Amino acid sequence: MPGDDVLAAEREHLRRSREFLGLMRADVLSLRAMGGDPVSEEYLKADLYRRAEALKDLPDTPLFFGRLDYAPGALAGRDDQDELTASPVAYNDGAHGGEPAGEHFHVGRRHVHDPQGSPVVIDWRAPVSRPFYRASQAEPMGLERRRRFGFSGGELTAFEDEHFGRAGQADLGTTSKILIEEIERPRSGPMRDIVATIQPDQDDIVRAGVDQTVCVQGAPGTGKTAVGLHRVAYLLYAHATRLSRGGVLVVGPNAAFLAYIQNVLPALGELDVAQLSVADLLATVPVRGADSDAAARIKGDARMAEVLRTALWEQVAEPAEAIMLVRGSRRWRVPAYEIAELIAELRERGVRYGTGRQMLAHRIAHVILTKMEAAGEACDDRTHEAVRRTRPVQAAVDQVWPKADPVRLVYRLLSDPDLLARAAEGILDPEEQEAVRWPAPPRGPGSARWSAADAVLVDEATDLIERTGSLAHIVVDEAQDLSPMQCRAVGRRCATGSATVLGDIAQGTTAWATTSWTQLLGHLGKEGADLRILDTGYRVPRQILDFASRLLPQIAPDLAPASSVRQDPGALTVWELAPAELTEALTVTCEEALSRLGSAAVIAADDQLPELARGLAAAGIPHAVLEGAATAGQITLVPVTLAKGLEFDQVIVVEPHRIATAESRGLHRLYVALTRAVSRLTVLHAQPLPAALR
Repeated sequence: MPGDDVLAAEREHLRRSREFLGLMRADVLSLRAMGGDPVSEEYLKADLYRRAEALKDLPDTPLFFGRLDYAPGALAGRDDQDELTASPVAYNDGAHGGEPAGEHFHVGRRHVHDPQGSPVVIDWRAPVSRPFYRASQAEPMGLERRRRFGFSGGELTAFEDEHFGRAGQADLGTTSKILIEEIERPRSGPMRDIVATIQPDQDDIVRAGVDQTVCVQGAPGTGKTAVGLHRVAYLLYAHATRLSRGGVLVVGPNAAFLAYIQNVLPALGELDVAQLSVADLLATVPVRGADSDAAARIKGDARMAEVLRTALWEQVAEPAEAIMLVRGSRRWRVPAYEIAELIAELRERGVRYGTGRQMLAHRIAHVILTKMEAAGEACDDRTHEAVRRTRPVQAAVDQVWPKADPVRLVYRLLSDPDLLARAAEGILDPEEQEAVRWPAPPRGPGSARWSAADAVLVDEATDLIERTGSLAHIVVDEAQDLSPMQCRAVGRRCATGSATVLGDIAQGTTAWATTSWTQLLGHLGKEGADLRILDTGYRVPRQILDFASRLLPQIAPDLAPASSVRQDPGALTVWELAPAELTEALTVTCEEALSRLGSAAVIAADDQLPELARGLAAAGIPHAVLEGAATAGQITLVPVTLAKGLEFDQVIVVEPHRIATAESRGLHRLYVALTRAVSRLTVLHAQPLPAALR
């Protein structure tokens, strides 16, 4: 049959593509690192290793997932011909009835070429691949046909064609059977890439310009995290030199989230992107303490930046006396008022504290050299450096502009009521000062029980003293939970670069969570960012989204409920029980979950999790408690405070009322828990549901 012949031909193309990828990797491994010196040689070795790792074949991952058949002449005169590196590749599968053949390209996760350099797979990020994601019957983008492939592991099992330019032909869009099957495919373990299923609204964000900061407000299941990671992969492809030189960083809310997303970029061939949690990014001091919500809110307020600035610059003093420098038989004097003028000039320039201290010594040396030259002495750079290093000059600088240490500065501010009162005058009221001040000052910075909010203050103080270096691009996920001070910390790390800001106002669970992207972007220093809305869910069935969205009028009244392309009447079960029946019902539900394909999780209030774990253990249900990466093949017990950003095929939420009342933003936390399922959600409750869900 014709379909069987096409499938056989495509399988042969897959086999040959894997063979050519193996040859490409062998080619790299055969190269010798020959640098001009040992250091250069080590750099070359590391580069060759990274290239070889990026060319590793993943047997369980399809090497290509689509094919584009262009109309004859459609690519003529295009600027991206160099990426194709070869003459046209003609198809001959009987689909065109002997008409002149155009060019066709298989679209995959990486570029693969044969020994002659002709492409056999085109990178999904290449401009010529974009019609795979964007072409429609209204705008075919030069295509005659788009083909999607179905896979089981690494084996090609099916194909589906969409023809363009034919009368009466409808857009497949998200009704494509293969596309839907790929979206709904059960999963276990870490997150996987979505290169085969990127939708047009997502593709717009992925391919946004390198200089453009994009903020994505994305409802659950809309793929915002995947979009952010794929944007990194695209930028590293399209602007490799710039981003590799400047550096790229992905910032997530916690270690569990980073473990969940850790394989996405490597699967796309990008191995050198750093991934850090907010806590690790701002690990300026060992965090051993915790603040009350009130104290954390104030410490996270942007006003604290001005309090720190005032406390730091308070150390700069008026000169007590003139500088007298003896060189040979001559004496050179710099009056105190001239030193004061130099200090005032530097402060007006807005220099960092540490830079200003260094510049003051140079300014004083310059004044002395000017006097020496006026007296007829010959001076050069060596003279300037010698004067700058003299004891009188250094002593004067130490007296008027002492060295500053960020840890000691924050320690003094939080433990000294008088310093805090002076620095916060007109900025924080007395009650706010009382809230942030340590009630019992520790003996020193080393014995202090620093909180996470204190660590952010130390990071701010560090930047006030010496400028923080900027990266080329930062992706920050779950950004709605960042405090203004955390936003400032992230923002200064991409001050000269761009950012991808991802989040959902409805999922803000911290006491300081933002209610406005405009305000958050202002604190980030990216006021001109482009705000994009993702409100179509591809992973979460409509029944689950509609149930969770009942909470939106209370937790995010300005957000419209998300829609979903998936419809599954059996996706939602709400089970009301007597208290004594809860453990047995959980056991039965977990046994049913284990009998199905895909990952499964039990999400509950943090303090209820040990009790649930004991019940499952007594019933002999295999399970693991989430602390880092989820354990594949088992029921995973997830504390609700770690659930954000994760996805599971099946989710069992236990006692929503307990989650909703455990903290001030408990309903937001419950909304997160209810939207972690991508196939089936079961809600077990003995206590009454929150009113909006009844």
